Amino acid sequence: MEETKRKTQTSSAVKRKYNQKAYGAVTAYLPKEMVEAFKQKCAETGISQAAIVRAAVEKFLADSADHAD
Repeated sequence: MEETKRKTQTSSAVKRKYNQKAYGAVTAYLPKEMVEAFKQKCAETGISQAAIVRAAVEKFLADSADHAD
C-alpha cells in the first residue's frame, strides 16, 4: 500500500515562525481600483505581487544610493 504525505499544521507553523523571524512586511493603502488593476495584471503576467514590490524597492534603494553623493 502506498502512503500519501499530508500537510500538517505543524509545518505551516514552522514556516510562519521562520518567515516572521527572517522577513519584514511593508503595507500600503492604495485606491481599490489601483489594487484590483495591480492584482489583475500580476495574474495575467504570472508575476507575483511580492516580486513586483521587491523589484520596486530594490530599484528605489539602488537609485537612492546613486544620489547619496
